[in-house]
Amino acid sequence: MAAIPPGSRQRCSLCQVEIQGMVGGNDLVHFSQGAPGTRAKLWARVCQYLRSDEQRAQCLNQDAALRGTVVQSDYYAEAPLLDMGGAMGQTGGGSEAP
Repeated sequence: MAAIPPGSRQRCSLCQVEIQGMVGGNDLVHFSQGAPGTRAKLWARVCQYLRSDEQRAQCLNQDAALRGTVVQSDYYAEAPLLDMGGAMGQTGGGSEAP
């Protein structure tokens, strides 16, 4: 897929994000929720999971040279562990005798 000219936007027909071309090639991805991000973040969270050649042919983010290097913070973080013991009326191990 060719680069997006600076100042213009293209919408991906698959995931519906908009990619805005920027001077210098560091395009800005406008997600449906949250702050804008990079093509690398889009790849880490969405594009890498495309299964068919047909899907990959429609994707605006398949060119590795345009998306740059994906770093750990581009992926979704693991959900935090929650201690639900107190919320369930239990303390400790939950095996207290009445």
